[in-house]
Formats: sequence, structure tokens, C-alpha cells
Amino acid sequence: MYAEAKKVRMAVETFDAIVIGSGQGGSPLAKAMSKAGWKTAVIERRYAGGTCVNDGCTPSKTIDASARVAYLAKRGADFGVHADGVTIDMAQVYQRKQQGVLQSRANNQKGIEKDGTFVLGEAAFAQQQPGGAVHAIDVTMHDGSVRTMHAPRIFLNTGERPSIPEIDGLHGVPYLDSTSIMELQTVPQHLVVLGAGYIALEFAQMMLRFGAKVTVLERGERLLPHEDDDIATCLREILQQDGIEIISCTAVHKVSGDATGVTLEVTTGDGPRTLHGSHLLIATGRIPNVEPLHLEYVGVQQGRNGYIQVNDKLETSTEGIWAMGDVKGPPAFTHVSYDDYRILRTNLLEGGARSVHGRLATYVMFTDPEMGRVGMTEAEAAAQGIVVRVAAMPMKYMARANEMAEPRGMLKALVDPVTELILGAAVLGVEGGEVAAQIQIAMMGGLKYTALREAVFAHPTKAEALNTLFTSFRDGKP
Repeated sequence: MYAEAKKVRMAVETFDAIVIGSGQGGSPLAKAMSKAGWKTAVIERRYAGGTCVNDGCTPSKTIDASARVAYLAKRGADFGVHADGVTIDMAQVYQRKQQGVLQSRANNQKGIEKDGTFVLGEAAFAQQQPGGAVHAIDVTMHDGSVRTMHAPRIFLNTGERPSIPEIDGLHGVPYLDSTSIMELQTVPQHLVVLGAGYIALEFAQMMLRFGAKVTVLERGERLLPHEDDDIATCLREILQQDGIEIISCTAVHKVSGDATGVTLEVTTGDGPRTLHGSHLLIATGRIPNVEPLHLEYVGVQQGRNGYIQVNDKLETSTEGIWAMGDVKGPPAFTHVSYDDYRILRTNLLEGGARSVHGRLATYVMFTDPEMGRVGMTEAEAAAQGIVVRVAAMPMKYMARANEMAEPRGMLKALVDPVTELILGAAVLGVEGGEVAAQIQIAMMGGLKYTALREAVFAHPTKAEALNTLFTSFRDGKP
């Protein structure tokens, strides 16, 4: 990545704080520290903004919006609107995505540079005596020179990257990952997706809507192993209804091919099978970006799969070093990374004592329909021995969904039978993330489920379905 040149070591620079990585936790933290009067530097290997801006949320959701327009255009007749001759200009989809990425990237860098220092280079801890009060960082610049920086406080926000499995022949094939698939400017003829998690399913559906044939290979028996069976089954039915081929219990033994296509030798629950596709997307998980840091030089401990270990205040095993965002392990979501920033800001700049305790688990899978989740699942409650009442109903009971011709999916909520507080919910349906957020607000405010059951929501809104959901308990009781 960096130019081959004789390394020239520059003069040592001293800062109050150094942030390695400019993701959705690191950037706002750096800005806050700079505004508080700390001399702060941000070191970024590639582009300002981290994964979310460059390889994740911003580009993927921009492409997803184009895919949904294509889907609705093709469904025009369902609404009495005949849009004949719908075509996809994938190059224009790409350019629209790029425009959003470049603008966000520039805004992020500009915000950091307003009061702090932004450095493009590869950061690594320098070898030093353990227990030192000041940590040394060597930054290899793009021209091969080395910039050495000292600070008593280091914040690691280096994120993750796609994990590529060891499969015979894979590295000889021009496969796609979650980053490179967004660089496509033509629609794949037949996309084979290895993996069945959020990233895999989101891209599978996007490419299907652009016109690709799509086959998803899942290693387990069902999609979304961290969700309840009913939610996972409902989503599977939706994706198959759309036209995605899903093959369960699949082990891939060998991959071959070139730029014209790929061939996979697999074993499924029905025996050996050979699959052919024009493109292969590898979406089998992610791993932390830690190797270049040389954490061993400063004694920062790592856990499973190399993730940096932190306590509930995001402190690592080494004094003066914190970790935030995806590099410290799951849950790997932008909103979690941003909340990590708030914890560190509160504790270091405002004299608080905030921690990750009590942080409500919430996320959205941006398939269409969306799957919004907050709190625990029914399976998690059972595993912890927690008794719950379960309310569930199909999305077709939501008036607004029917009016929009979007009745697919279901709503589900868990309630404590004693306190009547809501413990968790999943909303698989049109704008499911927004509906789940309304349940989340009720949980944050300590409202009993009866407050939502009796609430006067405007008609016809999606929120109105919460009246019906909380009268739809499996035990038949109100």
C-alpha cells in the first residue's frame, strides 16, 4: 500500500491524545478532545470516516435505495401504475453512491482538521519499555517516511475487515467482498453468495432487484442464527418469494474460475453439487484490524479472533490505551461505536463515570422489508431462565402496510409477566427499524406494554400496529 522507499524518520511530535482510526467513534471523540483544548491527532490508514462512510452504511444504503426504486418500478402494476421498459444503469447507481461517499469523506476530514491534526499513514506502536507514561506511535507515511508521535492517551478505533475463509482455489478467483461488490458498474448475471448473515442477505436482495439471479449458500440449517426461529423463517420465505435461491447446510470444498465465471464444488444436505455463477460474493464474517498495530509492544491483551479486550469503560489492559468500535468485538454497529465515543467523552472530558452497562441492544437489518431488533430474543430469555409473555402478529394486520401493498413480515414482543415491562422486540416489516425504535423508546422510558396498547396513535400510521400487537399474546390473555 505504501511506496517502496528508504524510510526517513522525522522529528518526534508530542500530543495530548492520539486516535488511530477515524470511524464513527474516533472522529467525534477527536473533535471533542480538540475543542476541549487537547492537542489531538487522528491517524487514518485510508480515508476519513472509517468503514461506515467508505465501505459500509453510506454506500450500501445508497445502493439499496436505488434497488428499492427498481423493485417498486417493476411492481408498478400492483398500484395501477404501468412503468413499462424499466432498465438499470448500474454505472449511474455507482456514481450516485460515489458522490455520497466522497462528500461524507471530505466532511469528516474537514471536521477533524478544524481543530486537530489529521495524518494519512499506517500506525504502529513503537517498541518501548513497559509501564511508560507516554506511548510512542510510528506512522509510516505513503512516501515511506516515518513520523513518530508521542501521547499519554491512545484510542484504538481501527475497525474490522472482511474475513476470507480458507477454501481450495478461492484465492485464484476474482471474488467480491462487501467492499468490492459496491464497485460494480454492471449487474452480475448470476451472483453466488457465500454466507447468510446481514451483509450477505442485504447484497443478495439488492442484486436480485437490479436483475441478477442470486444463490445464497448458508452453512447452517437456517438464516440468522442469532434471531428467533419464527423471525428467521419468515424472512427466508420473503427472500425465496422474491426469487433468491437459498441452499442450507452447505460446505464449499473447492472454487475455480476466472473473470468470466466461477464454479463451486459443494456438499449440501442432499449430497454433492456443482454450482456455476458469474460472480462470487464472500460474506462470511469480519475480523479486527489489529495486526499492523503491534499491540504486543505495549501489552494490550486480545481475546477471541484477535479482538481487543476492554473493561466496561473501554479501557484496555494497558494504562492510557482505550479501544472503541468494532475492533473491541461485537456488537459491531455504527451506533454502538458512536455510543463508545459518548462514554469516553463523558468520562475523560466531563468527569463522569459512564460505562457500557445498561446499553440497550438494538439494530436493523436492511433487507426489504427491514428487520428491526431491540432487547432480548425469546431464545435468549429461555437460555437465561427468564419467563416472558410473547406477543406476535403478522404484518398484514397493520392497516398502513396493506395500504402500501407491503404486508409481508411479522411483529413480535416479549413482556415480563410480573412488571409488564417490555424486554425485547423484533419487527420484520415495512420500515421495521422505525417501528422497533418506538418500542425502544418505551423500553428506555420504563413504560409498561399497556401504555402502547392503549396509546392513541394517529391513523393510519405504522405505530398504530402496536395497539394490536400488545393485544396479541400467545397465551390469549390481554
